[in-house]
Amino acid sequence: MQRVQLKLFRGWFYAYWRDETGTRRRALRTQDRATAQRLLIDLQRQPLGGTVTDAMAAYLADKDQSATAPQRLHDAWKALKPHFGHLRPDQVTRDACRDYANTRRSAKRSDGTIRKELSTLRAALKWADKSTPAVIELPSAPPPKDRYLTRAEFSKLREAAEAFHVELFIVLALATAGRKEAVLELTWDRVDFERGLIQLGTGEGLRKGRATVPMSGTAREMLIKAKEAALTEFVIEWGGKRVSNCRRGFEQAAQRSGLKDVTPHVLRHTAAVWMAEAGIPMPEIAQYLGHSDSRITERVYGRYSPEYLRKAMSALEI
Repeated sequence: MQRVQLKLFRGWFYAYWRDETGTRRRALRTQDRATAQRLLIDLQRQPLGGTVTDAMAAYLADKDQSATAPQRLHDAWKALKPHFGHLRPDQVTRDACRDYANTRRSAKRSDGTIRKELSTLRAALKWADKSTPAVIELPSAPPPKDRYLTRAEFSKLREAAEAFHVELFIVLALATAGRKEAVLELTWDRVDFERGLIQLGTGEGLRKGRATVPMSGTAREMLIKAKEAALTEFVIEWGGKRVSNCRRGFEQAAQRSGLKDVTPHVLRHTAAVWMAEAGIPMPEIAQYLGHSDSRITERVYGRYSPEYLRKAMSALEI
């Protein structure tokens, strides 16, 4: 039997040991040392292992504690659990991942969604054991989507939102160019009416694409209305409760508007395209989107700029 040690990490106790693959760990899911020591004794009396459910529960608990677990992680686990939850990490194979992908495709889920879900599984298993024996195979990354809204289409979508909180989400998603999670997690303490700024990030940790952006006039009008009726600390609320997922309301608005292939992320893409079409410099668009490198922005949105390849074309004039 390997020698198992008790260690404290971010206020929680973990069991650490070494095997032929390197250092491994398992979350004991307690902050009490006496409890952790009893669990450690029990652990030493049985084979080290555990199920995917054990690893994912500890992973999500850690992310929730540090306030870095977006709702999408919990949504991904909801989809993954029936297929992988009962397995040990060493039973997570390429074939198991392929079976999962086929099952999700049968449920009309895209390869992009499946890829995100399996990436969550991989992250959790590597977090629980950096030398995990699990083999995760991801579907190929889908090509970038070109779908964006014209101004007339955006007006149709907004008008089709029957509930105020759905309309507010649509307006803020465009005005901030924020990801769905960033908009839904926005709290009133990060809405600065005096300076006219909206801070999508909390300033704690690295959050993908969380910029601080100016408040547009339309966004200000909607936010003032929402603030007057606010019952929670969250900007997007309904019935006195935070809205953690607006998918149903958004999809209903899209259907009523008659628009095809419209998702919340299309609004972020639309915002970037409109800025590029207006000739806004790529570094400025990158800051608005929260991109750490403007080369990413240039690669995706450069072709929408009025000046795209104009100099190159001028060399070909005859």
